Amino acid sequence: MRILLFITLAVFSMHVSAQDRSYGRSMVVSRYGIVATSYAQASVAGAQILAKGGSAVDAAIAANAVLGVGEPMTNGMGGDLFAIYWDAKTGKLYGLNASGWAPQGLSIDALKKKGATAMPQFGIDSATVPGAVAGWNALHHRFGKLSWSELFQPAIFYAEQGFAVPELIHGFWEGAVDVIANDAESQRVYLPHGKPPAIGEVFKNPDLAKALRLVAGGSDAFYKGDVAKAILATSKALGGTMSAEDLSQFQPEWVEPISTTYRGWTVYELPPNGQGMAALEMLNIMEAMPPSPDGPLSVAELHKKIEAMKLAYADLYRYNGDPRFAKIPVKGLLAKDFAQQRAKLIDPKKANCDAAYGAPSSDTTYLSVVDRDGNIVSLIQSNYESFGSGVMVRGMGFVLHDRGALFSFDPASPNALAPRKRPFHTIIPAFMEKGDQHIGFGIMGGANQPLAHAQFVSNVVDYGMNVQAALENARFTVSPSLGCNILIESRVKPEVLEKLAAMGHKLEVRKEYSTRMGRGQAVLHDSNTKVNFAGSDPRTDGSAEPEPPPMH
Repeated sequence: MRILLFITLAVFSMHVSAQDRSYGRSMVVSRYGIVATSYAQASVAGAQILAKGGSAVDAAIAANAVLGVGEPMTNGMGGDLFAIYWDAKTGKLYGLNASGWAPQGLSIDALKKKGATAMPQFGIDSATVPGAVAGWNALHHRFGKLSWSELFQPAIFYAEQGFAVPELIHGFWEGAVDVIANDAESQRVYLPHGKPPAIGEVFKNPDLAKALRLVAGGSDAFYKGDVAKAILATSKALGGTMSAEDLSQFQPEWVEPISTTYRGWTVYELPPNGQGMAALEMLNIMEAMPPSPDGPLSVAELHKKIEAMKLAYADLYRYNGDPRFAKIPVKGLLAKDFAQQRAKLIDPKKANCDAAYGAPSSDTTYLSVVDRDGNIVSLIQSNYESFGSGVMVRGMGFVLHDRGALFSFDPASPNALAPRKRPFHTIIPAFMEKGDQHIGFGIMGGANQPLAHAQFVSNVVDYGMNVQAALENARFTVSPSLGCNILIESRVKPEVLEKLAAMGHKLEVRKEYSTRMGRGQAVLHDSNTKVNFAGSDPRTDGSAEPEPPPMH
């Protein structure tokens, strides 16, 4: 009996990693392209574009357009966009900042004359110029293969014919009723029958189908044509300051990604006005201490990451802004010796509830695509808060974002509101590589993003997780209350939570898979085997979809 038991255990142990694993979904693995998004229909639309011979950029644009239809509270043509593109043939990285600027007529003084004492969080004065469509156009012009108009056909189909509302999207919709209720046009479109559509209810948006058709005819429709006219009419009717020149003169900016190394991997983010530098600084601080042998959800490892996050975020909120208006000390913040100084402030036995910034010498959807040639797009696009400003562009079926809400009212701040200035931005795409392994990844969710990126990188680098496991692993995130307040998932063991609380961390325990931890996607290209891998966060309604085979 003992011999039989030994043999049984031995055989079982050989298969334990595959059959008794700590994560739920398998990676998608393919020799051809893969599209990973937070909405399954968007992933499928992107995969179909790849099957037609489209590039990674073509698939990303098509998927993003469908996301704007099916997940309208988080993203759409009224929002901003950032992207990283990796060219498999040359190994070169390209960064695109398609975040819009404040209208020429919007200033601190102008808002004070309206009676404002702080930046409006909703309404027309929280809206800056939407950069998403210009971002799509810039990406397509440089890296697209299929015709521009072809990319919008899936989104037009879902807007016109309707789609069945999935679980989490329904939940986000239901949670944003108060925002929608502030605008009659938003109510008309997004509260059919006076309430959000139910799970499984078919929702149609013919106004958005019209706007998408106009944009499919050329991006100028959005910034100079009929869509622009509708935006300007909406702004004027609500007392906004958006002008024709604010729209027509806007251009996205190609930027050089910033980077750091983390235990042999190189991790890339985009420079300010985004908050990517905080993810890199957090990794530098974490690198000053070894990974805990007790695992990523151990007391020591979680404490280290939480404390590193506080220090990096203190620096982020002190220094981030639009580099065209303020000098941002990116090089100093990402210096390894600066990280060593910051790491020395971490008490291994006690939480710091008042992290100060250092003195060195910045609601959303995220998607990632890899095509059959290995080219990778890491793209993030957002309305900021759910349904953005709450202002629906009259007759066009989409809302304007509220990115202007992130400007500061303090004239001394590097992020102070000023005409034609871009606000502090939370949305950040990311990329990491070592040898033959190249990963495009992102995890959405406002202030959550830098710390979620750092946790993902650590899961891959320190603990050998694949991209799916790294996305699924339990996470913590920052609380709006800041200080020692932390949100954490209940999959962390109770005894670990108790010990963290005893160290001074004030923990709000959320359910096993909380959307408050952000919703991520990741793709990986192995340039040696030419095989692609992808993961999709179970905290979404989405999936990673492989490019289908050619059908003759």
